[in-house]
This record gives sequence, C-alpha cells and structure tokens, in this order.
Amino acid sequence: MSSIHSKDTRPEMIVRRFLFSKGFRYRLHVKTLPGRPDIVLQRYRTVIFVNGCFWHGHEGCGHYKQPRSNVEYWKNKIERNKLRDLRDRLQLKEQGWHVITIWECQLLPKVRKDNLRGLAYTINHISLEDMKTGKGFTYKLPEEESLMAAENECEIINYQFNKQ
Repeated sequence: MSSIHSKDTRPEMIVRRFLFSKGFRYRLHVKTLPGRPDIVLQRYRTVIFVNGCFWHGHEGCGHYKQPRSNVEYWKNKIERNKLRDLRDRLQLKEQGWHVITIWECQLLPKVRKDNLRGLAYTINHISLEDMKTGKGFTYKLPEEESLMAAENECEIINYQFNKQ
C-alpha cells in the first residue's frame, strides 16, 4: 500500500492538463477545505474530486470489484471512504462550494473527450448561474484574505511609484 499515491495520479493529471489548456486556473489539495479537494477553482467557487473507482467504491463500475482476500477489512475500509466522501461534500456545499466528482472510469480513452467537455460545460454553467444570482466571484479562502490585501497594497504602491 505504500506505493499507492493520493496526489498527482494519472486521472488527476488528465483533468488538470485539460482544465489548464482550456484556460481554467486552479489550486491543488487545499488543506483548509474539507476533504482536501484535488482541484480548487476559486474563481468559480468549485472543487473537483478525481476519485479512483476502487478506493472510493464506485458501484456499477467495472473497476470496482471486492477483493477476494481479507474481504471484511476491504469492505469496511471502502465504506469508511464513502462516508468520509459524503461528509466532505456536504461540508463543502454548506460553505458555498460547488462540488464535482469525476470517476476514474470516466477518463478512459473511449469516453474521456466527451466527459472532459462536459466538465468544462458544467464549470461554465456554474459560473453563469452564480452571476445571475449575484454570487459572482466573491469567495476567498480564509487564510488568503490577508495575503491578497497585502498584494493589493503592493500593486497600489507600485502604481503610485511608477506614476511619479
């Protein structure tokens, strides 16, 4: 199990490359958000989880099969993962985030292109709906508020310095 990585997985990299190529900018694994989402699109108030079908118990999927050995351990582990995922999604929604889950099987070569286009469409749709309701691009991560204020002060100072 030490060779199993939770960050920078192949499915996650596929999604990240696609989003970047389409002009979406994001942050990775933000520690201050519940569940440490794989991708955080602050501007769109959207988080994306890229889940492995086995580890997160994607039922009805060909990649999710119960192991034949140590069945009780794996069953409990995957159920705990599912409950944790649900808890994290609910907490994020309560905080005003839009939550998108992409499964590993949705990134297989045969269906990847359509699903990634659907992801871009969904993010743009979320943005337009937020603009309609007046929510817009106002959300900032809690620990960044002071950092962003400091950056804005630097921009003002630089602008005044260059103006003279």
